[in-house]
Amino acid sequence: MKAVVFQGVDEPLAVEDVDRPECEPDGVVVETEACGICRSDWHAWQGDWDWIGLVPSPGLIFGHEPVGRVVEVGENVERVGEGDRVTNPFNLSDGTCPHCRAGRANICERSVPMGFVPFQQGAFAEEYPVRNADQNLVQVPDSVDAAEVAGLGCRFATAFHGVVHRVDVTAGDWVAVHGCGGVGLSATHVASALGANVIAVDIAADKLAMAEEVGAVETVDATAVDDVPQAVKAHTERSRGVAVSIDALGVAETVQNSVNSLGKGGQHLQIGMTTSDEAGEIAVPIDTMVTDEREFYGSYGMPPNEYDEIFRMMTAGTIDPGTIVTETCSLEDVPDVMDRLGEYDTLGIPVCTEF
Repeated sequence: MKAVVFQGVDEPLAVEDVDRPECEPDGVVVETEACGICRSDWHAWQGDWDWIGLVPSPGLIFGHEPVGRVVEVGENVERVGEGDRVTNPFNLSDGTCPHCRAGRANICERSVPMGFVPFQQGAFAEEYPVRNADQNLVQVPDSVDAAEVAGLGCRFATAFHGVVHRVDVTAGDWVAVHGCGGVGLSATHVASALGANVIAVDIAADKLAMAEEVGAVETVDATAVDDVPQAVKAHTERSRGVAVSIDALGVAETVQNSVNSLGKGGQHLQIGMTTSDEAGEIAVPIDTMVTDEREFYGSYGMPPNEYDEIFRMMTAGTIDPGTIVTETCSLEDVPDVMDRLGEYDTLGIPVCTEF
């Protein structure tokens, strides 16, 4: 089968013929309908995240935002069968640890990141495997477009989990989103759907314009102001600051701007992961966080049990993840799209739909 194969850090990705995946007794093999192309793939390609133990080796197949139909089922799998249309979280869980049993499988103690380790290949391929299928697979309604589901996989799911389940966003709240890439636009859309007044912050006019299209009521061009937090606060009641501020990029400047945009008692939500420039360490104003009782939260993927919420909101027309999918491509085009991610030359979420 055809797959996009990692050759080494910063080496060109190659479309190659590879063996189809083997089906484990507790797993399945899925024929790929679509797979989102995520900045996390780009991070791994560049050799980022060795500080959290992710060191990809040549031969790896990236791709962790998939949807497809089951074509082979392991002997121990009970909940899905051949022909079922499925998706899964990118952080595959085993279902047995205390976090899994508490409904927080996204932080499973034995989590396996799909497409980042050689024993769990990803979905930039005609077929992909999923381990612990009964735990991780989510049935997808046939009415939902494949590109929309692929757009959910990492960025939208992480934003949804963070905005809906990690912080307290209620109707009328002021919420700032720093960085309007795929995950930032997703956070903007979800917070707006909950009735929040979203202030979108970025340096690119086209991304700010798209943020308005998906729900932002105010925007801040970070290149046009001297003090981003003060520019954000100026939009809020009596310039008190926002109730929730979200960093969707993961660089020092945006993290600090996000924390400093908060009002007293505000909540910072960290979605963006750092690059080698920060290597996972960013200074934040600890004393102000203490005296203002600001809170710091992280959001890492989404457990399988929360997908039904997204599908219900999609059916009701409350959210529309498809508005953030701006580009579709073939498997052969994935290396080029990945290259453009490094130049921040993509808008919204690109998805591979031709295999």
